[in-house]
Amino acid sequence: MQKAVRQAARVSFREASEDLRELAEVSISPTHLQRLSHRVGREWGQIRDQQVQAYRERSLPRDYAEAPRAAAVMIDGGRLQTRAGESGRGVHEPSWQETKVACCLSLSSKVHTRDPQPEPPAKFLDPPQVTRLALELKSRGRLPVGRTPSPGRRKPPRRKAKRRGPRQRVRTVVATMANAETFGWQMAAEVHRRGLDRAPRKACVCDGQKYNWTLFEMHLLPSGFIPILDFLHLLAYLHDAAGACKPEDRRAAWKQYETWLRWAWAGEVQRLRASLRQAARALGPPPAGAGEDDPRRIVADTLNYVEHNRQRMNYPQYRKWGLPISSAAVESTIKQINRRMKGSEKFWLQGGAEALLQIRAAYLSQDGRAERYWARPRPHGRAAGTGRLRPAA
Repeated sequence: MQKAVRQAARVSFREASEDLRELAEVSISPTHLQRLSHRVGREWGQIRDQQVQAYRERSLPRDYAEAPRAAAVMIDGGRLQTRAGESGRGVHEPSWQETKVACCLSLSSKVHTRDPQPEPPAKFLDPPQVTRLALELKSRGRLPVGRTPSPGRRKPPRRKAKRRGPRQRVRTVVATMANAETFGWQMAAEVHRRGLDRAPRKACVCDGQKYNWTLFEMHLLPSGFIPILDFLHLLAYLHDAAGACKPEDRRAAWKQYETWLRWAWAGEVQRLRASLRQAARALGPPPAGAGEDDPRRIVADTLNYVEHNRQRMNYPQYRKWGLPISSAAVESTIKQINRRMKGSEKFWLQGGAEALLQIRAAYLSQDGRAERYWARPRPHGRAAGTGRLRPAA
């Protein structure tokens, strides 16, 4: 059962069935793998919901006697396709739905009296790498204006630079299809269970979506978490805006981006805001109905993004405190979830998607959650009917 469910949470049910036949010499049909996974995922979801209820009743025990020295919570979302249930075979009423994901991290880091990295990383100043980052992170789903503002390509350094920032110790994952309010309580219960709220240095790192900071203010701000705007999303906005300001001159666009990036990295938010306001005035306000590729809208969106998040951009101070300024951990986690859940031909029923998310999150967590869940007494009843689990022919 453990092998079957674990594999079904990594690849499609058909691929998992083939893997089990070849590697474990057990024949389980894709349809029955789906039933088993949904059943186990629902059970694990019930355990999560019981913990959330205990947390709301102030009775959830902490699993760690000692708090970590540093901690971070990172929030982001993915997407998957759903279909209507009880409509017979085939895909009916397909739609895209958001998955909500939180990475809860304990960290190992040092406190510094000076900024340990006053210069931006080389990859943030390398045109090809910046372009790839911007294309990957920007939620617009379009090619940035001035996509290749390359004044001369620089090869990435062969030797990996010494890591200066905080190191991740233990990651646990919360993932759900539920609404933002429900997700917020799930995240808060996990933070409490792990004692991350008792860390002397702790941060919440995410992009500028409003609901992220609403959850932060409700569940993390009272515990003293420091809000930090994810630097990589800011980089993508600045890259787009620089290309929009100077679409015909790639060298000038790159120079503008580099200036803005250095100001952001150094925490010079006032200079960045003033320069973006000047660029927005030069282009003029975007007209009603302006498309996503309209340079006026791109620059105006970037200015609004900086204005709304300016209190979360003191990056030199965050680095001195040994806190992360990038939400790369949750971005990576969402990629791993999407490999299983997202695809042009994958259409989930709401309950099935939620069940698989619980299994995927458990196996992506590094605190032995899946093993603990398997060790718990499971509900009585056969996990498989007669002949369902049989040696492969």
